[in-house]
Amino acid sequence: MTIAHKNGLARLGRVASGIECFGEYSGRCVSWLTLALVLLVSYDVTMRYLFQAGSVALQELEWHIFALIFLLGAAYTLKRDEHVRVDLLYHARWMSERRRAWVDLFGTLFFLLPFCILIIVSAWPFVENAYELNEHSPDPGGLPYRYLIKMMIPLCFVLLAVQGVATIIRSVQKIIVGKADADASTHKASQEQDR
Repeated sequence: MTIAHKNGLARLGRVASGIECFGEYSGRCVSWLTLALVLLVSYDVTMRYLFQAGSVALQELEWHIFALIFLLGAAYTLKRDEHVRVDLLYHARWMSERRRAWVDLFGTLFFLLPFCILIIVSAWPFVENAYELNEHSPDPGGLPYRYLIKMMIPLCFVLLAVQGVATIIRSVQKIIVGKADADASTHKASQEQDR
């Protein structure tokens, strides 16, 4: 491999590291949202069952935060390589790191990215319509500005697609240079990014 190719792979590694840092940050935000949801549900249950003072807006806010946890958590889960897969094949003895990288590359290019694009394109008119109508909760006392939560659908799938690009970069690195070298370049790129 020439120096130019190594430099190109190192640059791609830095791009992937930047994307992954953002994915890590979104995961940390999700963890705080989870804590907020637990506190909110505890408060809601206490108010409803001890003081008979429930709130429709509070209950809808719980649903919205729950949706955000899963939507924002998708990119973080991909970054951590924790999405559900058929481990029977993926972790078989005959599956080398390069073969796994090929599976990740193929799956991301032909399944994940097209699915993300489909959701983004399909959800956008849904969001536009909610914004133009200034959609709010149909329930009395519900939350206004429903387009804000609907806007998170395409936004979170954009984040997932961007994390998919980082997965593609990492897969290409593993295919070309092997796991040990790809991990070393990842470590070096993350150290340079920390400076």
